[in-house]
Amino acid sequence: MEAQHPGNYVKIAVVADPQLMDKTSLGLPPKSLALEISQFYTDLFMRRAFLASILPLKPDAILFLGDYFDGGPSLSDEEWKESLSRFKHIFDLKTQGKRNTQVYYLSGNHDIGYASVLSHKPEVVRRYEQEFGIRNYRFTVGKVEFVVVDAQTLDGHSQGSLTSASWDFIKNVSMDVNLNPRVLLTHIPLYRPDWTTCGPYRYSPVINQRVFHAVHDQEIVYQNYITEEKSKYLLDLLRPVLILSGHDHDQCTVTHMSKHGPVMEHTVGTISWQQGNLYPSFMLLSASNDTIQNDSSLQDAISTQLCFLPMQTHIYIWYLSQFVLTLLALLLWPTNGLGSWRYCRVFMEYTRSLISSNIFRSGAKEKNEDENCEYEMIWDAEGSMHLVKKTSKAPLTHSSERGLSERGNAVMRSTARRQISQETELSTAVDMNMDVELDMMAKLPPRASKSRTKKVIRRLMRTLRMLTVIAAVNVPLYMMLLFKDWTEQ
Repeated sequence: MEAQHPGNYVKIAVVADPQLMDKTSLGLPPKSLALEISQFYTDLFMRRAFLASILPLKPDAILFLGDYFDGGPSLSDEEWKESLSRFKHIFDLKTQGKRNTQVYYLSGNHDIGYASVLSHKPEVVRRYEQEFGIRNYRFTVGKVEFVVVDAQTLDGHSQGSLTSASWDFIKNVSMDVNLNPRVLLTHIPLYRPDWTTCGPYRYSPVINQRVFHAVHDQEIVYQNYITEEKSKYLLDLLRPVLILSGHDHDQCTVTHMSKHGPVMEHTVGTISWQQGNLYPSFMLLSASNDTIQNDSSLQDAISTQLCFLPMQTHIYIWYLSQFVLTLLALLLWPTNGLGSWRYCRVFMEYTRSLISSNIFRSGAKEKNEDENCEYEMIWDAEGSMHLVKKTSKAPLTHSSERGLSERGNAVMRSTARRQISQETELSTAVDMNMDVELDMMAKLPPRASKSRTKKVIRRLMRTLRMLTVIAAVNVPLYMMLLFKDWTEQ
Protein backbone atom coordinates (compact mmCIF):
# COMPACT_ATOMS: atom_id res chain seq x y z
CA MET A 1 0.00 0.00 0.00
CA GLU A 2 2.83 2.33 0.82
CA ALA A 3 4.55 1.61 -2.47
CA GLN A 4 1.38 2.58 -4.35
CA HIS A 5 0.83 5.84 -2.44
CA PRO A 6 4.25 6.87 -1.09
CA GLY A 7 3.25 10.50 -0.59
CA ASN A 8 0.05 9.77 1.30
CA TYR A 9 1.48 7.65 4.10
CA VAL A 10 3.62 8.29 7.16
CA LYS A 11 6.12 5.62 8.22
CA ILE A 12 6.35 4.51 11.85
CA ALA A 13 8.99 2.07 13.12
CA VAL A 14 7.71 -0.10 15.98
CA VAL A 15 10.26 -1.61 18.39
CA ALA A 16 9.39 -3.96 21.24
CA ASP A 17 11.16 -5.39 24.30
CA PRO A 18 14.83 -4.44 23.97
CA GLN A 19 15.04 -5.36 27.67
CA LEU A 20 18.63 -4.31 28.32
CA MET A 21 20.52 -6.89 30.35
CA ASP A 22 21.55 -6.03 33.90
CA LYS A 23 22.35 -7.74 37.19
CA THR A 24 18.94 -9.45 37.22
CA SER A 25 19.28 -11.06 33.77
CA LEU A 26 21.58 -14.08 34.04
CA GLY A 27 22.15 -14.44 37.76
CA LEU A 28 25.76 -13.28 37.33
CA PRO A 29 27.52 -11.00 39.80
CA PRO A 30 27.20 -7.30 38.95
CA LYS A 31 30.16 -5.93 36.98
CA SER A 32 31.45 -9.44 36.31
CA LEU A 33 33.32 -10.03 33.05
CA ALA A 34 30.75 -12.53 31.76
CA LEU A 35 27.91 -10.08 32.38
CA GLU A 36 29.80 -7.19 30.81
CA ILE A 37 30.53 -9.22 27.66
CA SER A 38 26.92 -10.36 27.39
CA GLN A 39 25.68 -6.82 27.81
CA PHE A 40 28.09 -5.42 25.24
CA TYR A 41 27.30 -7.90 22.46
CA THR A 42 23.57 -7.70 23.09
CA ASP A 43 23.63 -3.91 23.04
CA LEU A 44 25.84 -3.91 19.96
CA PHE A 45 23.43 -6.13 18.03
CA MET A 46 20.49 -3.81 18.76
CA ARG A 47 22.52 -0.71 17.90
CA ARG A 48 23.60 -2.22 14.59
CA ALA A 49 20.02 -3.25 13.87
CA PHE A 50 18.71 0.23 14.63
CA LEU A 51 21.36 2.11 12.65
CA ALA A 52 21.60 -0.28 9.70
CA SER A 53 18.03 -1.60 9.37
CA ILE A 54 15.58 0.88 10.92
CA LEU A 55 17.04 4.34 10.33
CA PRO A 56 17.75 3.73 6.61
CA LEU A 57 13.98 3.31 6.17
CA LYS A 58 13.68 6.97 7.26
CA PRO A 59 10.71 6.59 9.60
CA ASP A 60 8.75 9.71 10.48
CA ALA A 61 8.16 8.39 14.00
CA ILE A 62 9.54 5.66 16.26
CA LEU A 63 7.34 3.81 18.71
CA PHE A 64 8.69 1.74 21.61
CA LEU A 65 6.27 -0.82 23.05
CA GLY A 66 7.84 -1.10 26.51
CA ASP A 67 10.31 -3.20 28.49
CA TYR A 68 13.38 -1.05 27.92
CA PHE A 69 15.15 -2.57 30.94
CA ASP A 70 15.25 -6.08 32.33
CA GLY A 71 15.10 -5.44 36.05
CA GLY A 72 13.78 -1.87 36.08
CA PRO A 73 11.86 -1.98 39.39
CA SER A 74 14.80 -3.73 41.13
CA LEU A 75 17.50 -1.31 40.04
CA SER A 76 18.83 1.43 42.23
CA ASP A 77 18.71 4.96 40.90
CA GLU A 78 22.36 4.80 39.89
CA GLU A 79 21.93 1.47 38.11
CA TRP A 80 18.75 2.68 36.45
CA LYS A 81 20.50 5.79 35.11
CA GLU A 82 23.32 3.63 33.76
CA SER A 83 20.82 1.42 31.92
CA LEU A 84 19.00 4.52 30.68
CA SER A 85 22.26 5.87 29.23
CA ARG A 86 22.84 2.58 27.41
CA PHE A 87 19.29 2.65 26.08
CA LYS A 88 19.71 6.15 24.67
CA HIS A 89 23.03 5.25 23.07
CA ILE A 90 21.77 2.03 21.49
CA PHE A 91 18.83 3.73 19.82
CA ASP A 92 20.68 6.98 19.14
CA LEU A 93 18.11 8.99 21.09
CA LYS A 94 20.59 11.71 21.99
CA THR A 95 20.68 12.83 18.34
CA GLN A 96 17.07 12.12 17.42
CA GLY A 97 16.31 15.84 17.48
CA LYS A 98 18.65 16.33 14.52
CA ARG A 99 16.63 13.83 12.48
CA ASN A 100 13.32 15.56 13.29
CA THR A 101 11.85 12.17 14.23
CA GLN A 102 9.17 11.88 16.89
CA VAL A 103 9.68 9.15 19.50
CA TYR A 104 6.83 7.70 21.58
CA TYR A 105 7.18 5.45 24.64
CA LEU A 106 4.99 2.85 26.29
CA SER A 107 5.63 1.47 29.79
CA GLY A 108 6.24 -2.25 30.29
CA ASN A 109 6.22 -4.59 33.26
CA HIS A 110 10.04 -4.69 33.29
CA ASP A 111 10.08 -0.91 33.51
CA ILE A 112 7.59 -0.24 36.33
CA GLY A 113 6.38 -3.69 37.41
CA TYR A 114 2.91 -5.19 37.75
CA ALA A 115 0.13 -3.94 40.02
CA SER A 116 1.72 -5.39 43.17
CA VAL A 117 4.95 -3.46 42.56
CA LEU A 118 3.17 -0.26 41.59
CA SER A 119 1.26 -0.19 44.85
CA HIS A 120 4.37 -0.64 46.99
CA LYS A 121 7.03 1.24 44.99
CA PRO A 122 5.56 4.53 43.77
CA GLU A 123 9.09 5.89 43.30
CA VAL A 124 9.55 3.49 40.37
CA VAL A 125 6.66 5.13 38.55
CA ARG A 126 7.92 8.63 39.36
CA ARG A 127 11.39 8.11 37.88
CA TYR A 128 9.89 6.48 34.82
CA GLU A 129 7.54 9.39 34.18
CA GLN A 130 10.32 11.94 34.76
CA GLU A 131 12.25 10.44 31.85
CA PHE A 132 9.62 9.02 29.47
CA GLY A 133 6.51 11.06 30.32
CA ILE A 134 3.03 10.04 31.40
CA ARG A 135 1.91 6.44 30.98
CA ASN A 136 -1.57 7.04 29.49
CA TYR A 137 -1.81 9.42 26.56
CA ARG A 138 -2.73 9.66 22.91
CA PHE A 139 -1.13 11.18 19.82
CA THR A 140 -1.83 11.47 16.11
CA VAL A 141 0.46 10.55 13.22
CA GLY A 142 -0.91 11.38 9.81
CA LYS A 143 -4.65 10.87 10.05
CA VAL A 144 -4.40 7.97 12.54
CA GLU A 145 -4.88 8.31 16.29
CA PHE A 146 -2.79 6.20 18.64
CA VAL A 147 -3.97 5.52 22.21
CA VAL A 148 -1.28 4.50 24.73
CA VAL A 149 -2.53 2.54 27.75
CA ASP A 150 -0.59 1.42 30.84
CA ALA A 151 -1.62 -2.24 30.67
CA GLN A 152 0.07 -3.12 33.97
CA THR A 153 -2.62 -1.24 35.90
CA LEU A 154 -5.75 -2.42 34.06
CA ASP A 155 -6.30 -5.55 36.19
CA GLY A 156 -5.33 -3.96 39.50
CA HIS A 157 -7.72 -3.26 42.37
CA SER A 158 -10.37 -0.78 41.29
CA GLN A 159 -9.77 1.40 44.35
CA GLY A 160 -6.11 1.80 43.49
CA SER A 161 -5.21 5.26 42.26
CA LEU A 162 -3.12 4.07 39.32
CA THR A 163 -5.75 1.61 38.11
CA SER A 164 -8.58 4.12 38.39
CA ALA A 165 -6.49 6.75 36.62
CA SER A 166 -5.93 4.43 33.66
CA TRP A 167 -9.61 3.56 33.31
CA ASP A 168 -10.66 7.19 33.66
CA PHE A 169 -8.36 8.05 30.78
CA ILE A 170 -9.81 5.24 28.64
CA LYS A 171 -13.39 6.37 29.33
CA ASN A 172 -12.56 9.97 28.45
CA VAL A 173 -11.05 8.90 25.14
CA SER A 174 -14.08 6.76 24.32
CA MET A 175 -16.41 9.73 24.71
CA ASP A 176 -14.60 11.81 22.10
CA VAL A 177 -16.13 11.73 18.66
CA ASN A 178 -13.20 10.92 16.39
CA LEU A 179 -13.57 10.08 12.72
CA ASN A 180 -9.94 9.04 12.37
CA PRO A 181 -8.99 5.36 12.71
CA ARG A 182 -7.69 4.46 16.14
CA VAL A 183 -4.80 2.16 17.09
CA LEU A 184 -4.58 0.77 20.62
CA LEU A 185 -1.07 0.44 22.05
CA THR A 186 -0.64 -1.86 25.05
CA HIS A 187 2.44 -3.62 26.30
CA ILE A 188 0.57 -6.70 27.56
CA PRO A 189 -1.47 -8.42 24.83
CA LEU A 190 -5.22 -8.75 25.13
CA TYR A 191 -6.85 -11.98 26.21
CA ARG A 192 -6.90 -14.86 23.76
CA PRO A 193 -8.30 -18.38 24.32
CA ASP A 194 -5.81 -21.12 25.16
CA TRP A 195 -3.99 -22.70 22.21
CA THR A 196 -4.92 -19.88 19.87
CA THR A 197 -2.68 -20.06 16.81
CA CYS A 198 -0.42 -17.07 16.24
CA GLY A 199 0.14 -17.25 12.50
CA PRO A 200 3.12 -18.33 10.38
CA TYR A 201 5.72 -15.99 11.87
CA ARG A 202 5.80 -17.44 15.40
CA TYR A 203 8.63 -19.88 16.17
CA SER A 204 8.12 -20.61 19.87
CA PRO A 205 5.24 -22.58 21.41
CA VAL A 206 2.02 -20.73 22.17
CA ILE A 207 1.79 -19.58 25.80
CA ASN A 208 -1.60 -19.89 27.43
CA GLN A 209 -3.14 -17.49 29.93
CA ARG A 210 -1.24 -17.19 33.23
CA VAL A 211 -2.13 -14.77 36.02
CA PHE A 212 -0.48 -14.95 39.47
CA HIS A 213 -1.60 -12.99 42.52
CA ALA A 214 0.22 -12.01 45.69
CA VAL A 215 -0.82 -13.86 48.83
CA HIS A 216 -1.23 -10.91 51.15
CA ASP A 217 -3.21 -8.47 48.99
CA GLN A 218 -4.14 -10.49 45.88
CA GLU A 219 -2.50 -7.93 43.60
CA ILE A 220 -1.14 -9.24 40.33
CA VAL A 221 2.54 -10.24 40.41
CA TYR A 222 2.59 -11.69 36.89
CA GLN A 223 0.32 -11.95 33.85
CA ASN A 224 1.03 -12.66 30.20
CA TYR A 225 -2.36 -11.42 28.93
CA ILE A 226 -4.94 -8.93 30.12
CA THR A 227 -7.92 -10.74 31.59
CA GLU A 228 -10.85 -11.61 29.34
CA GLU A 229 -13.26 -9.25 31.08
CA LYS A 230 -10.99 -6.20 30.89
CA SER A 231 -9.99 -6.99 27.31
CA LYS A 232 -13.60 -6.97 26.09
CA TYR A 233 -14.33 -3.80 28.04
CA LEU A 234 -11.30 -2.11 26.49
CA LEU A 235 -12.31 -3.06 22.96
CA ASP A 236 -15.89 -1.92 23.43
CA LEU A 237 -14.86 1.47 24.77
CA LEU A 238 -12.06 2.41 22.38
CA ARG A 239 -13.26 0.65 19.17
CA PRO A 240 -9.75 0.35 17.67
CA VAL A 241 -9.13 -0.85 14.12
CA LEU A 242 -5.73 -2.29 15.11
CA ILE A 243 -3.93 -3.33 18.31
CA LEU A 244 -0.16 -3.39 18.77
CA SER A 245 1.42 -5.14 21.77
CA GLY A 246 4.70 -6.62 22.97
CA HIS A 247 5.63 -8.55 26.12
CA ASP A 248 5.54 -12.02 24.52
CA HIS A 249 8.97 -11.67 22.81
CA ASP A 250 7.67 -13.61 19.80
CA GLN A 251 5.48 -12.69 16.88
CA CYS A 252 1.75 -13.37 17.12
CA THR A 253 -1.20 -12.23 15.01
CA VAL A 254 -4.72 -12.89 16.30
CA THR A 255 -8.20 -11.52 15.60
CA HIS A 256 -10.47 -10.46 18.46
CA MET A 257 -14.24 -10.30 18.19
CA SER A 258 -15.92 -7.26 19.73
CA LYS A 259 -19.46 -5.95 19.47
CA HIS A 260 -18.21 -3.52 16.82
CA GLY A 261 -16.66 -6.23 14.67
CA PRO A 262 -13.34 -8.08 14.32
CA VAL A 263 -10.13 -6.38 15.43
CA MET A 264 -6.65 -7.60 14.54
CA GLU A 265 -3.82 -7.57 17.09
CA HIS A 266 -0.13 -7.76 16.19
CA THR A 267 2.21 -8.80 18.99
CA VAL A 268 5.65 -7.61 17.90
CA GLY A 269 8.65 -9.80 18.72
CA THR A 270 11.66 -8.59 20.65
CA ILE A 271 14.45 -6.74 18.89
CA SER A 272 17.04 -8.43 21.13
CA TRP A 273 18.64 -11.79 20.29
CA GLN A 274 19.12 -12.55 24.02
CA GLN A 275 15.44 -12.64 24.98
CA GLY A 276 14.50 -16.15 23.90
CA ASN A 277 13.73 -15.44 20.24
CA LEU A 278 16.16 -16.66 17.58
CA TYR A 279 14.50 -14.38 15.04
CA PRO A 280 14.51 -10.78 16.36
CA SER A 281 12.26 -8.37 14.51
CA PHE A 282 10.63 -4.97 14.35
CA MET A 283 7.54 -3.68 12.55
CA LEU A 284 7.11 -0.96 9.98
CA LEU A 285 3.69 0.67 10.09
CA SER A 286 2.27 3.02 7.47
CA ALA A 287 -0.41 5.48 8.57
CA SER A 288 -2.58 7.30 6.05
CA ASN A 289 -2.13 11.02 5.57
CA ASP A 290 -5.53 11.40 3.93
CA THR A 291 -8.83 12.07 5.64
CA ILE A 292 -10.95 8.93 5.89
CA GLN A 293 -14.35 9.33 4.23
CA ASN A 294 -16.28 6.33 5.61
CA ASP A 295 -16.00 3.49 8.08
CA SER A 296 -15.33 0.89 5.39
CA SER A 297 -11.91 2.38 4.66
CA LEU A 298 -10.75 2.74 8.27
CA GLN A 299 -8.69 -0.44 8.21
CA ASP A 300 -7.22 0.48 4.82
CA ALA A 301 -5.73 3.57 6.45
CA ILE A 302 -3.10 1.43 8.18
CA SER A 303 -0.72 -1.16 6.77
CA THR A 304 1.91 -3.18 8.61
CA GLN A 305 5.03 -5.05 7.59
CA LEU A 306 7.01 -7.34 9.90
CA CYS A 307 10.78 -7.05 9.37
CA PHE A 308 13.20 -9.75 10.59
CA LEU A 309 16.77 -9.15 11.69
CA PRO A 310 19.78 -11.47 11.24
CA MET A 311 19.87 -14.59 13.42
CA GLN A 312 22.80 -13.66 15.62
CA THR A 313 22.95 -17.02 17.38
CA HIS A 314 23.52 -18.83 14.08
CA ILE A 315 26.22 -16.34 13.15
CA TYR A 316 28.10 -17.03 16.39
CA ILE A 317 27.72 -20.80 15.84
CA TRP A 318 29.26 -20.36 12.39
CA TYR A 319 32.15 -18.38 13.87
CA LEU A 320 32.74 -21.09 16.47
CA SER A 321 32.71 -23.89 13.87
CA GLN A 322 35.25 -22.00 11.74
CA PHE A 323 37.52 -21.59 14.77
CA VAL A 324 37.29 -25.32 15.57
CA LEU A 325 38.15 -26.26 11.96
CA THR A 326 41.11 -23.89 12.01
CA LEU A 327 42.35 -25.33 15.29
CA LEU A 328 42.05 -28.91 13.98
CA ALA A 329 43.89 -28.01 10.78
CA LEU A 330 46.77 -26.51 12.77
CA LEU A 331 46.96 -29.50 15.13
CA LEU A 332 46.77 -32.21 12.47
CA TRP A 333 49.06 -30.61 9.89
CA PRO A 334 52.33 -32.66 9.60
CA THR A 335 55.07 -31.39 11.88
CA ASN A 336 57.80 -31.71 9.24
CA GLY A 337 56.16 -29.04 7.16
CA LEU A 338 57.13 -29.16 3.49
CA GLY A 339 59.14 -32.34 4.08
CA SER A 340 55.85 -34.20 4.24
CA TRP A 341 55.65 -33.84 0.49
CA ARG A 342 58.66 -36.11 -0.01
CA TYR A 343 56.51 -38.97 -1.18
CA CYS A 344 54.96 -36.73 -3.78
CA ARG A 345 58.42 -35.64 -4.96
CA VAL A 346 59.55 -39.27 -5.39
CA PHE A 347 56.43 -40.08 -7.34
CA MET A 348 56.91 -37.07 -9.59
CA GLU A 349 60.53 -38.07 -10.31
CA TYR A 350 59.39 -41.56 -11.19
CA THR A 351 56.75 -40.18 -13.54
CA ARG A 352 59.32 -37.96 -15.28
CA SER A 353 61.67 -40.92 -15.72
CA LEU A 354 58.92 -42.93 -17.38
CA ILE A 355 58.19 -40.09 -19.76
CA SER A 356 61.88 -39.59 -20.62
CA SER A 357 62.31 -43.32 -21.32
CA ASN A 358 59.76 -43.05 -24.17
CA ILE A 359 57.55 -45.76 -22.72
CA PHE A 360 54.51 -43.55 -23.23
CA ARG A 361 55.66 -42.68 -26.74
CA SER A 362 55.79 -46.25 -28.09
CA GLY A 363 52.93 -47.40 -30.18
CA ALA A 364 51.94 -49.01 -33.45
CA LYS A 365 50.07 -47.71 -36.42
CA GLU A 366 46.77 -49.22 -37.20
CA LYS A 367 47.18 -51.96 -39.77
CA ASN A 368 44.60 -51.78 -42.47
CA GLU A 369 46.60 -53.49 -45.26
CA ASP A 370 46.48 -56.98 -46.64
CA GLU A 371 47.55 -59.93 -44.55
CA ASN A 372 50.56 -60.73 -46.81
CA CYS A 373 52.73 -57.91 -45.60
CA GLU A 374 55.25 -57.22 -42.88
CA TYR A 375 56.27 -54.12 -40.94
CA GLU A 376 59.85 -53.33 -40.04
CA MET A 377 60.53 -51.26 -36.90
CA ILE A 378 63.07 -48.50 -37.55
CA TRP A 379 64.41 -46.29 -34.73
CA ASP A 380 65.71 -42.83 -35.61
CA ALA A 381 68.40 -40.79 -33.86
CA GLU A 382 65.88 -39.15 -31.54
CA GLY A 383 64.72 -42.48 -30.23
CA SER A 384 61.35 -42.53 -32.01
CA MET A 385 60.12 -45.73 -33.60
CA HIS A 386 58.70 -45.94 -37.14
CA LEU A 387 57.02 -48.88 -38.88
CA VAL A 388 58.02 -49.41 -42.50
CA LYS A 389 55.68 -51.53 -44.59
CA LYS A 390 57.30 -54.19 -46.79
CA THR A 391 55.82 -56.90 -48.94
CA SER A 392 56.15 -60.33 -47.40
CA LYS A 393 58.08 -62.67 -49.74
CA ALA A 394 58.19 -65.74 -47.60
CA PRO A 395 56.74 -66.75 -44.26
CA LEU A 396 58.94 -66.22 -41.27
CA THR A 397 60.39 -69.41 -39.77
CA HIS A 398 61.75 -68.29 -36.42
CA SER A 399 59.06 -67.83 -33.81
CA SER A 400 61.30 -65.71 -31.66
CA GLU A 401 61.40 -63.05 -34.38
CA ARG A 402 57.73 -63.23 -35.35
CA GLY A 403 54.67 -61.42 -34.06
CA LEU A 404 51.27 -62.83 -35.11
CA SER A 405 48.27 -60.64 -35.67
CA GLU A 406 45.03 -60.82 -37.51
CA ARG A 407 46.20 -58.62 -40.37
CA GLY A 408 49.90 -58.41 -41.19
CA ASN A 409 53.19 -59.11 -39.43
CA ALA A 410 55.90 -56.95 -37.88
CA VAL A 411 59.65 -57.75 -37.79
CA MET A 412 61.81 -56.43 -35.05
CA ARG A 413 65.49 -55.96 -35.79
CA SER A 414 68.11 -56.83 -33.28
CA THR A 415 68.96 -53.16 -32.75
CA ALA A 416 65.37 -52.43 -31.79
CA ARG A 417 65.28 -55.35 -29.43
CA ARG A 418 68.45 -54.22 -27.82
CA GLN A 419 67.13 -50.68 -27.30
CA ILE A 420 63.84 -51.93 -25.85
CA SER A 421 65.79 -54.16 -23.51
CA GLN A 422 67.76 -51.16 -22.31
CA GLU A 423 64.57 -49.18 -21.73
CA THR A 424 63.05 -52.07 -19.81
CA GLU A 425 66.14 -52.30 -17.65
CA LEU A 426 65.99 -48.53 -17.04
CA SER A 427 62.34 -48.69 -16.03
CA THR A 428 63.00 -51.63 -13.76
CA ALA A 429 65.92 -49.78 -12.18
CA VAL A 430 63.73 -46.71 -11.52
CA ASP A 431 61.07 -48.94 -9.94
CA MET A 432 63.63 -50.62 -7.74
CA ASN A 433 65.19 -47.30 -6.73
CA MET A 434 61.81 -45.84 -5.80
CA ASP A 435 60.80 -48.94 -3.86
CA VAL A 436 64.09 -48.94 -1.98
CA GLU A 437 63.73 -45.26 -1.15
CA LEU A 438 60.13 -45.67 0.05
CA ASP A 439 61.11 -48.72 2.11
CA MET A 440 63.98 -46.81 3.68
CA MET A 441 61.65 -43.92 4.50
CA ALA A 442 59.09 -46.27 6.00
CA LYS A 443 61.63 -48.26 7.99
CA LEU A 444 63.61 -45.27 9.16
CA PRO A 445 63.82 -45.59 12.95
CA PRO A 446 62.54 -42.58 14.94
CA ARG A 447 65.12 -40.41 16.53
CA ALA A 448 65.54 -40.83 20.21
CA SER A 449 64.95 -37.10 20.79
CA LYS A 450 61.56 -37.21 19.07
CA SER A 451 59.56 -39.10 21.60
CA ARG A 452 55.79 -39.07 21.50
CA THR A 453 55.59 -36.49 24.27
CA LYS A 454 57.97 -34.16 22.50
CA LYS A 455 56.01 -34.51 19.28
CA VAL A 456 52.81 -33.56 21.06
CA ILE A 457 54.50 -30.59 22.69
CA ARG A 458 55.96 -29.58 19.35
CA ARG A 459 52.55 -29.68 17.71
CA LEU A 460 50.98 -27.65 20.51
CA MET A 461 53.73 -25.04 20.40
CA ARG A 462 53.45 -24.75 16.63
CA THR A 463 49.66 -24.43 16.89
CA LEU A 464 50.05 -21.76 19.56
CA ARG A 465 52.48 -19.83 17.36
CA MET A 466 50.13 -19.98 14.39
CA LEU A 467 47.16 -18.91 16.50
CA THR A 468 49.23 -16.01 17.80
CA VAL A 469 50.01 -14.91 14.25
CA ILE A 470 46.36 -15.23 13.22
CA ALA A 471 45.21 -13.32 16.30
CA ALA A 472 47.82 -10.60 15.78
CA VAL A 473 46.42 -9.95 12.32
CA ASN A 474 42.68 -10.37 12.94
CA VAL A 475 42.02 -9.19 16.51
CA PRO A 476 43.06 -5.55 15.98
CA LEU A 477 40.99 -5.35 12.81
CA TYR A 478 38.02 -6.97 14.57
CA MET A 479 38.26 -4.59 17.53
CA MET A 480 38.45 -1.58 15.23
CA LEU A 481 35.29 -2.62 13.39
CA LEU A 482 33.58 -3.56 16.67
CA PHE A 483 34.07 -0.24 18.38
CA LYS A 484 33.45 1.63 15.17
CA ASP A 485 29.91 0.23 15.17
CA TRP A 486 29.51 1.07 18.85
CA THR A 487 30.73 4.66 18.63
CA GLU A 488 29.52 5.60 15.15
CA GLN A 489 26.86 8.30 15.15
